[in-house]
Amino acid sequence: MPTPVLSPVLSFPPELLLKAQGIRAAIFDVDGVLTDGRIYIGAGGEEFKAFNTLDGHGLKLLAQGGIEPIVITGRDSPAVRRRVADLGIRHAVYGAHDKLAAAHGVMAALQVDWSQLAAIGDDWPDLPLMTRVAFACAPANAHAEVLAVAHHVTTARGGYGAARECCDVLLTACGAYARLLHGHLTTLDASP
Repeated sequence: MPTPVLSPVLSFPPELLLKAQGIRAAIFDVDGVLTDGRIYIGAGGEEFKAFNTLDGHGLKLLAQGGIEPIVITGRDSPAVRRRVADLGIRHAVYGAHDKLAAAHGVMAALQVDWSQLAAIGDDWPDLPLMTRVAFACAPANAHAEVLAVAHHVTTARGGYGAARECCDVLLTACGAYARLLHGHLTTLDASP
């Protein structure tokens, strides 16, 4: 049986897609973007965070589409390190008090400049990145100052698919979205 052809139902305004073209790497904050921003601390001091599988799959798709996902977060915890490792993200900076300095190191390693970068953040520590990148996203529940500089504000809140929406925009802009969607229509157990 032939693989069905499915046209993507997602669409974004052409001017948004033009703004998002040429992106080679995307920086993701953790608290408030990949999580809902809440931090649970157990009696023994252990930190718990909830991550969204839609966001995780979006980050994997982003890499498959040729855009390098990067994590730069102001906090460090075993939970975040585990999630980043599980997603196969190769470039991450934890406990970054100066996200701009952290970005410079990763940019040098990847040989990219600001015109090839996107970023999604939700609060003031993300502003130095968001005001320099070619394409800035913010979750719907981001701080007002961050919303004001974002090129795209997601319909989803942080921790509830905002990162996935950012990935979808970037994948659509680079022309990889439809190809990746079609690739997901086949399964390993399908009969030839």
